[in-house]
Amino acid sequence: MTPELIMTIGQRALETTLLLAAPLLLAALLVGLLVGVFQAATQINEMTLSFIPKLIGMAVMLVIAGPWMLKLIVGYTRELFENIPGLIG
Repeated sequence: MTPELIMTIGQRALETTLLLAAPLLLAALLVGLLVGVFQAATQINEMTLSFIPKLIGMAVMLVIAGPWMLKLIVGYTRELFENIPGLIG
């Protein structure tokens, strides 16, 4: 197992992690931005007003992007398991 191979595996793991986190983070960002604009326009400073919509938005995004995310992580895990014999010898 060479250092280049280890770095490649680590890089691929980080890329997969970013791809998995991106839909949920973007949903939270967009909902937070909309709620922030609404709070600034109405001068309402309620903490739950920003938390609950973000939670709902992330749940909706998880339902929408969940199958793709599951396919991505299963594919990456399967690729790692299939490469184990090549990594050992």
